[in-house]
Amino acid sequence: MPLATARIATTRPARYLKQLVSHMGHKATTALTPDGRGTITVASGTCTLTTTPDRLELTAAAADAESLARVQDVISRHLVRFAAQEELAVEWTAPIDGGELEPIAPAVDAYLLSHHTPADDVLGELAVATREATADAAHMQVSSDEGALLTMLTRLTTARFAVEVGVFTGYSTLCIARGLADGGRLLACDVSEEWTSIGRPYWERAGVADRIDLRIAPALETLRALDAEPVIDIAFIDADKDHYPAYYEEIVRRLRPGGLVVLDNVFLGGRVLDPAYQREDHLAVRRLNDLIAIDERVDSVMLPVRDGVTIARRR
Repeated sequence: MPLATARIATTRPARYLKQLVSHMGHKATTALTPDGRGTITVASGTCTLTTTPDRLELTAAAADAESLARVQDVISRHLVRFAAQEELAVEWTAPIDGGELEPIAPAVDAYLLSHHTPADDVLGELAVATREATADAAHMQVSSDEGALLTMLTRLTTARFAVEVGVFTGYSTLCIARGLADGGRLLACDVSEEWTSIGRPYWERAGVADRIDLRIAPALETLRALDAEPVIDIAFIDADKDHYPAYYEEIVRRLRPGGLVVLDNVFLGGRVLDPAYQREDHLAVRRLNDLIAIDERVDSVMLPVRDGVTIARRR
């Protein structure tokens, strides 16, 4: 349970943040962003610092409970030492497991789902068919609001060539295909004939089946066989997480200037925030999230939509 937070009431939150980052820079790795967020990384873990007008907010993370306690102790001691003019109460929450975080509270979730252009009958019936056919795996389908986002982004880019890595039962495929410009094509990559076959009748009903080129093969093979020229207008990655970095690289190098790559599940249920999770898919997505943030080829934003969505635009 390697995450804990503290909210410290103070009239000087920005001052304390800067003092901590500046002072601890002699014994730790520190960073201060232009928007005033701070990061302090010590041997045992990391603490991020943000401010509101009346408090300093800390989030500590480490690989295990013992390391977390050391991070909390060193940050608390240094912070209290700086508070010469007021008495600060540094009270940490009980440690929590990153996998138990809820990026969207149930009330917010319900509100979001009721305030976007509603899915039509074809999408609604495909969602029902997916739940009936795939049971516990149905969560792999994108939500209706994320589907609406994919259609909108595809239209905004006036995409004529789109790529999807990970089709499942074809809900997102249908959403992207609907957003394509006249004559547009979607290259849809998956390895399951069984699950993708569920979506085919709905693609036909929606009148977009002729825009979809479904390839049943390992996606990396399909991507690497594409022309090396930057011809992709928009791409959506929602497949096996171990290969996210490789999918991203093959796609970004083929994105036209102004083209988009959209990545789903970049939170992995909160596990990317929690250093205790060290499985290969956790490491791969965590590594890719860090890479995209500093990738000079793109401008990017990570959104707290569902399980986390990153949108990166080729410069």
